[in-house]
Amino acid sequence: MGSSVPLGVSWLPLSASLVSAVVVQVACQAFKVVFYSIRERRLALSRFISAGGMPSAHAAFVTSLSVSVGLWNGFRSDVFAVACVFSLIIAYDAWRLRGAVQDQARALQRLLSIHPEVKVAALNENLGHSLPEIGAGLVVGGGASALIYLLLRGL
Repeated sequence: MGSSVPLGVSWLPLSASLVSAVVVQVACQAFKVVFYSIRERRLALSRFISAGGMPSAHAAFVTSLSVSVGLWNGFRSDVFAVACVFSLIIAYDAWRLRGAVQDQARALQRLLSIHPEVKVAALNENLGHSLPEIGAGLVVGGGASALIYLLLRGL
């Protein structure tokens, strides 16, 4: 417990937890491209680098990191506690803070449509996450991280 290089993955040049989190992040963003391309009936490549949407890649990314850190280092470790607190802050901000910014962008867009003489670049209205999007991100991040842990541990 607490080893910097977990047994079984000493061949990995980076932290197993970092690899897990990055794999989950990329997978979530790729899923969004497919999901929104089907839903919108057009190729939605911009979803790969955009914020918002189902599932929350922010929640999945930080949850994957926390779960992986807990699995490799123990759920009683200080490093897990730090990762967990960090994850909770990110998930909360994705929901409440970025959700508020999203609501303000929508309100400003409505005001701008009433006053076409005001020339402002279009505002991004897809910034925050709903609770179901964050919940899906938590499940995907935790589940995928546990699966990656089992795969790496078996190598």
